[in-house]
Amino acid sequence: MPTLDILSRPQPPPDKREAYGNDPNQFLEVRLPHAKGPHPVLLNLHGGYWRAKYDLAHAGLLCDALRAAGIATFNTEYRRVGNPGGGWPGSFADVRSAYRYVRQEAARFQLDVNRLVVMGHSAGGQFALCLAAHESSLRSVIALAGVVDLGKAFALHLSHDAVVEFLGGTPQEVPEHYREADPMELKIPQTRQWLIHGADDDTVPVQFSRDYVEQKKKSGELVQLIEISQCGHFDLIDPASAAFKQVMAAVLSALG
Repeated sequence: MPTLDILSRPQPPPDKREAYGNDPNQFLEVRLPHAKGPHPVLLNLHGGYWRAKYDLAHAGLLCDALRAAGIATFNTEYRRVGNPGGGWPGSFADVRSAYRYVRQEAARFQLDVNRLVVMGHSAGGQFALCLAAHESSLRSVIALAGVVDLGKAFALHLSHDAVVEFLGGTPQEVPEHYREADPMELKIPQTRQWLIHGADDDTVPVQFSRDYVEQKKKSGELVQLIEISQCGHFDLIDPASAAFKQVMAAVLSALG
């Protein structure tokens, strides 16, 4: 079973980098299919518990595999905790800017923005769902092993209180940040949501996604859970894993 080596394995280079802002961390890695467009589009949001020591590089294999399937991929870098301006709300402001940049540049890259999905892994799953709550044009979103309940992440001290670092305090200290950022608390009525989680995930427990889907279905949101047995946290972003076939299938389904 693939393990943490996805974080250090050599990654294929992108076709190009595109800046969507002036900060060195505000850029996209672009990979375009070789066939003529318009192409379906995937905006990828990497994880790493929102911390600066984790960047977008480890998602190169994921994005290259999706490009090989005919999808234009935009791998997003953003300011993170430890970078100037990182944390809440700066990191999320970057994600929104990247999303809007891709839509604005659709003609230049031969993109079909009617077939666009945003996918995030781990902390990136929080961003993906949060983006769907704040951008009404986003119709399909996928959270891979997502940190989809920030209140629960705080209660469990997930990754040494990563959520407190990200949001700038506890729920008692900055309740407005939790209300603004927590997918569990946000209304996402217009977007189809896929949550994919490994049953053996020891980084973000699968119960996060189970509880999220159960609650969101009660409120009438379009949400479904794909739970994969014998699958850990990083298998979902590793094209060499057996689990990745189900990720690919979900992406193609989300793109219609």
